[in-house]
Amino acid sequence: MPLLSIIIVSYNTKQITLDCLESIYKETDPEKVPFEIVLLDNASTDGSKESLQHFAKEHTNVVFIEEKENIGFGRGNNAAVKQAQGDYLLLLNSDIVVLDRGIEKLYQFYIEEEAKVNKGSDMKVGFVGGKLFNKDMTPQASAAPFYSLPVVFAALFLRGDYWGLTRNSPDTARRVGWVSGACIIAKKEYYQALQGFDEDIFMYMEEVDLLYRAKKAGYSCFFCPSAHFIHLGSASSTTSNKRTAPILQVYRGFLYLYKKHYSRPELILLRFMLKLKAGIGIVIGRLFKNNYLITTYEEAFKLVTMD
Repeated sequence: MPLLSIIIVSYNTKQITLDCLESIYKETDPEKVPFEIVLLDNASTDGSKESLQHFAKEHTNVVFIEEKENIGFGRGNNAAVKQAQGDYLLLLNSDIVVLDRGIEKLYQFYIEEEAKVNKGSDMKVGFVGGKLFNKDMTPQASAAPFYSLPVVFAALFLRGDYWGLTRNSPDTARRVGWVSGACIIAKKEYYQALQGFDEDIFMYMEEVDLLYRAKKAGYSCFFCPSAHFIHLGSASSTTSNKRTAPILQVYRGFLYLYKKHYSRPELILLRFMLKLKAGIGIVIGRLFKNNYLITTYEEAFKLVTMD
């Protein structure tokens, strides 16, 4: 029986997913961490299904699940977890490359912190994230405080990631608000006790919602800087359409989180900030005749107004 179930949800990322799988086997010793991989394909149309099925047939510790439609990131992870046999889960994006025994280090960190913190502490070690890097090996901001209004303001208007006010990449182990959903390890019983990801969130901020609920339930979140992974998802696309979608998803995510977890006055202030940000984007776009800015932030403004 595996100790660790690695959960991967794939959608139209055939070669990237295969690279992820190869890196897992290359950098993880099953003698040190007995593992299985639960691989769910979200109705890909790029040939992923056939390639991943073939990979699963060649590896006895891979469980392959095929969805008939794209059910989203959160629902996909929840469905895969139901098939997991391990006591621990590693939620891993398909665009991750494991470096330098990263999974082993993350698992060991979890076990050690679990033993230390759970003695005489009301907070259980619930979730731990690894240190992510961009393709060029620059650190990727992957740990953060929760989105209070000052943090949202810093994210929208002050380049919060640049100054370390919002997301950051610490060099020392520490307790944090939340970590990137691209790489999270947890006990399966804790994930299931929280009923996993909120399935009403199709993509973006699933981890923020999950870890906010985790904190309220008494589970702590840690960042492990010694476990290294490349996360390709941060590499921005050069097409305006692919740059627009994440911004709109972030707007949707902020609105959903604040309606679900925060007070009505806080939601009103959030809406004001989101409208202000969109308005500034539209004005700058018109001044510099930048159609990307105009169309993106006009859509964002509509989201806040109509929501």
